[in-house]
Amino acid sequence: MRGRGLLESLTITLAALVASLAIFSVFMFCIARVRPTDLIYWMYIGGFGSSFSWQNTLTRSAPLVLAALCTALPARLGLIVIGGEGALALGGLAAAETALLVHGLPSFGIQISMALAGMIAGGLLIALCGGLRHWRGVNATISSLLLAYVAISIFNFLVEGPLRDPASLNKPSTYPIPESAMLGTMFGTDVHWGLAYGVAACVLAWILMDHTTFGFAARMAGGNIRAAQAAGLPVGLLILVTCFLGGAAAGIAGMVEVAAVHHQANASLIAGYGFTGILVSFIARHHPLGIIPAAVLFGGLSASSGMLQRRLHIPDASVQVLMGIIFVMILLSEAFYGRLRIFQPREVREAIAS
Repeated sequence: MRGRGLLESLTITLAALVASLAIFSVFMFCIARVRPTDLIYWMYIGGFGSSFSWQNTLTRSAPLVLAALCTALPARLGLIVIGGEGALALGGLAAAETALLVHGLPSFGIQISMALAGMIAGGLLIALCGGLRHWRGVNATISSLLLAYVAISIFNFLVEGPLRDPASLNKPSTYPIPESAMLGTMFGTDVHWGLAYGVAACVLAWILMDHTTFGFAARMAGGNIRAAQAAGLPVGLLILVTCFLGGAAAGIAGMVEVAAVHHQANASLIAGYGFTGILVSFIARHHPLGIIPAAVLFGGLSASSGMLQRRLHIPDASVQVLMGIIFVMILLSEAFYGRLRIFQPREVREAIAS
């Protein structure tokens, strides 16, 4: 059954992706007179066609892996949380300021402190969404989205005001973090260690949600919250802890971007990784291990945008159109699960036939 379900998910997801690419190709041909073959070729070259493209893709994938967990983990409880962008921003800001406060520690100690600060800042924001849902009945999707904008506004206020480095004239930023706080690259490539953090987080999330009693209780509460309460499960605690862990993952994404890419907190942190992570999570059907290849795919799409602009003379933002089409197609594809006879158990097919 599990193998059949996995094959069904892969087939429907791949069909949705192919359909999205076909629609996008037709759209670009009608709008910009770009041939579909040229479009697909340069997208492949820009995202996966060379070692440089792969390194660029994997670098962009690192924050997506972590940001997607912000949606995937609460989804196990039936909560659709879309506030990862705010958690990422606050996590990055907290990490940057923590690096300045503990600059006297060894490099490893500074990075651990930055990670903890990012986790706490991002985790508390998303835990607040869970608390509002459990105790006040506020829709988690709406509250997480609104709190994300509140968090971004707080981020902008602090970066442009009390925490601003006076030397950052054209682009308000915090003071640069010390060199000992910066994340290095892996194995002589341009891919930083943030990708390894993301893969490790996905593996740990998979173990937690699929192979522990906590994960079983969370799935039970997500399936039927009244039954979970009747069974005596601490539903409120499950919601708070799961939402905190999701927000903590997005907070680490912000820490990674500060420590490995920007080296200070500024508006460049708010690059849409949190919102793209929502799409990554939905493509992976909120499975922690499925997030990894989905994030690599979207990292490749993002990396190919510059190539499309240079070679085909179309805006690099056109890739965002493709991502939007994919999101719609993934949502539409949900209607096919359990309806394709080829993936139904033999007993079900025989019962339908009779």
